[in-house]
Amino acid sequence: MGQLNASIVPVTPFQQNCTILFDMDDRQGVVVDPGGDIDKVLAALEDNAITPGAIWITHGHIDHAGGAMELKEALGIEIIGPHAADRPLLANLETQAKRYGITDPVRNCVPDRFLAEGETVSFGSHVFEVLHCPGHAPGHVVYYNRAAKFAHVGDVLFRGSVGRTDLPGGDHTALIASIKEKLLPLGDDIGFICGHGPGGRFGEERRSNPFLI
Repeated sequence: MGQLNASIVPVTPFQQNCTILFDMDDRQGVVVDPGGDIDKVLAALEDNAITPGAIWITHGHIDHAGGAMELKEALGIEIIGPHAADRPLLANLETQAKRYGITDPVRNCVPDRFLAEGETVSFGSHVFEVLHCPGHAPGHVVYYNRAAKFAHVGDVLFRGSVGRTDLPGGDHTALIASIKEKLLPLGDDIGFICGHGPGGRFGEERRSNPFLI
């Protein structure tokens, strides 16, 4: 098994971390949350000689899923995730675009497969457990690789902060429960990439994140 690696491509006016997860040896991987600027995502894949086998979505907000259908058509690969509770958000991405004044092409997203708590997804030998972590969005999922001690947490947790809950479907109590009951128990040494800004480790967030103390 080659080393798991990640390349981040900031996309959309929201500077969302579209993340390419890939194996260092065989260059196979997946694209997580292609929110837009698909030309940049395709260029990153080509420049790094990475072959993606699927698109993984953490949740149904426009900056995370707005370019998924375009990327699916460009690469001929499936869209997997999030949890089915985000189906209404994915079906209204075009409306979200108008609300935020986004003029780049955005299309409603229809995943090939929704995910549920306890399932796994993988590429090559890299297996990720699916954790349903509502609060920021009803169907938000986190992708956790136990072997690599790594999680892609989307907009559930940030360095020094947590996901906003003032958007439709947001629930602050549920968000904090998702973090404290599902993420932090995985261990202080788990590294994470989040949807915006720099990542970190769960231990540092447990000790110093003002929303979790």
